[in-house]
Amino acid sequence: MAFIGTLRSKMGTWVVVFVFVAIAAFILGDIFSGQSNIMNWGRNTVGEIAGTEISYETYQNVVREREANWYLNTGREPGERDMPGIRQQAWDLLIARNAIEPQYAKLGIEVTDDEEWDMLQGKNVDAGIRQAFTDPQTGQFNAAKVVEYMQQIKTMPATSEPRIRWEIFQRDLRPGRQRIKYENLLIKSSYITKAEAEREYHLQTDVAEVKYVYVPFYAVSDSAVKVTDADLEAYYNKNKEKYKTEEVRSMKYVSVEVVPSATDSAAVTEDLARAVKEFETAEADSVYASNNTDGTAPYTKYNLGSLPAFIQKEQLEQGNVIGPFLDGQTYKVVKVSRIAKDTVYSARAKHILIKWDDASDAGKAAAKEKARDILKDIKGGADFGQKAREFGSDGTAQRGGDLGWFSTGQMVKPFQDAVFAATKTGVLNDVVETDFGYHIIDVTNTKTNDAYVLATVEREIVASDATMNEAFRKAENFASEVNGLEDFDKKAQAAGLTVLEAKNITAGERRISTLGEARTIVQWLFRDASVGTISQVFEVEGQNVVAIMTSEISKGYKPLSVVKEEIRPAVTNEVKGREIIQKLEAQKGTLDEVAAAFGRDAGVYSSSDLKLSSNSMPTVGFDPIAVGTAFSLEPGKRSKPIAGENGVVLIELQNKTVAPAAQDYGVYKTQLEQGSQNRSSYSIAEAIKDKSEISDKRYKFF
Repeated sequence: MAFIGTLRSKMGTWVVVFVFVAIAAFILGDIFSGQSNIMNWGRNTVGEIAGTEISYETYQNVVREREANWYLNTGREPGERDMPGIRQQAWDLLIARNAIEPQYAKLGIEVTDDEEWDMLQGKNVDAGIRQAFTDPQTGQFNAAKVVEYMQQIKTMPATSEPRIRWEIFQRDLRPGRQRIKYENLLIKSSYITKAEAEREYHLQTDVAEVKYVYVPFYAVSDSAVKVTDADLEAYYNKNKEKYKTEEVRSMKYVSVEVVPSATDSAAVTEDLARAVKEFETAEADSVYASNNTDGTAPYTKYNLGSLPAFIQKEQLEQGNVIGPFLDGQTYKVVKVSRIAKDTVYSARAKHILIKWDDASDAGKAAAKEKARDILKDIKGGADFGQKAREFGSDGTAQRGGDLGWFSTGQMVKPFQDAVFAATKTGVLNDVVETDFGYHIIDVTNTKTNDAYVLATVEREIVASDATMNEAFRKAENFASEVNGLEDFDKKAQAAGLTVLEAKNITAGERRISTLGEARTIVQWLFRDASVGTISQVFEVEGQNVVAIMTSEISKGYKPLSVVKEEIRPAVTNEVKGREIIQKLEAQKGTLDEVAAAFGRDAGVYSSSDLKLSSNSMPTVGFDPIAVGTAFSLEPGKRSKPIAGENGVVLIELQNKTVAPAAQDYGVYKTQLEQGSQNRSSYSIAEAIKDKSEISDKRYKFF
């Protein structure tokens, strides 16, 4: 006992220290194991909606809901192309559940069991139910059928498709009605007064006759004005709401494209050379072509009007093998498998189209006379192609009027009838009239109904593994050599790579300018990158991309330093406007005299039917301030010069016709009410979202 007492008194401190270290080691071990909630805090979160943290598991459960709904509606599992849309639907649904639906509870909005019954079979049946259970013969809704169907549903297995569909529908029924009630509380509170309807009536019907001087901003060159930082800052502060933004990031990037090499091309032609020999002896052309082609049309019937451009008529002999030849990025070998007769006819012709200046009898007669004079010259020995280039008025003129081969139904009927009626080649005796004008026609091949069945083997020229590896290595070497933003441009130029820029990318984007689908790069920008960070090599649609993050802007307002060059043109116009106004105010006399004194860039214009609702003026374009100013004047009075959207306007009101009072403004009241309701329905949800402080971090996972 004495020994134990000694240990207790002398080693108590060391025991406490030992126990503390052991506990600390246990805790730290748990933290750094990767399984701890402390270390994983925030990592398993896809975002936050109205103060509610949305975990990955919660989000995925809703995604699976939408996937099941997709399958029920389409009969197939969603593919990779479908998933972005499904994930967005899931996110929108979570916003509805966590941001919008709580608003219903705050106002005590609920849907009772009686109301649900009413939506299913009562007086206020849901539109979907009404449509599904309306008798197509009588057009009458059958409530008894609804009851019968609901009883059948209860007897079905829980996993049966009809029961799942019904349960999903019934689950969404109450929230849908709650949302209608909530929105109606706000929408129905919107009221249009008689005064507002009367004002709308006058906006649409009052007419002003005006005369005005218009000087566009380009009358003053950019170099002639000085834009100060104070000017830019003043404009920015006045228009700051225009530059509200989500969190955005910008980057520069280079792309090393994977292009098939000459060796890759030679390998394809060598492979197809064997196909030529095998094609010549193949007994079943269609089977051989189907089994050996990369294309989608291995065995197809053509006529001379639909024949591919790379096949010439002279090559169309049964059994003849044509190729290999290059068609775009594809090598092809074609065998004329069979020649037959078809119900479709084809012919070939040249023409010279002479259009009339107007559709009057005199205009048509003049065009016809001109066409016949040209026809006379051709019959006298003039070259048809030369005359077509000289007088033709459509797209065929520069190729001597040649239309190539065309089939039944491809040309307007009078033209087709004239060509197909020809029994020999040559220029037709008279011009042919169509809706387009008068045609001088040279039939180069009379009609035929020959059809050609072609078997085609295609091989696309694709990059080999060696070519792809070489392109990847080039991009990888570039990425390893770059050190910072300034070095990025220098190294790219030295490597012969073009630097491109993508600005203001949001976290939810999937496509980037010239890169197309590039979600992995967007994820890198928001998940891993910071300003100056060089990316790894991304393989994107046949390209090897290396990017560098150049800037980031947090959610809120873009700073002046970022938008300075964006707003400079508008500020430059403001400064120009002040100079133009000063010069116009110094002039005296009539509007014509004022314009003449200003210089050749000032014009005098007029409008006899200007309306307030138009918000624009002839030549001036969109300028609601100028239009409003015109209506504020008394007849015979002149405004001060006004700097608008595109230039400066000095207006003189000639006359104003105010529409007489109407007995009923109901039509205008209805227009305003509908417009207000349509805007409100969308704006309500957007306002709730805006106030819910939604943070979308799905880029961490998708």
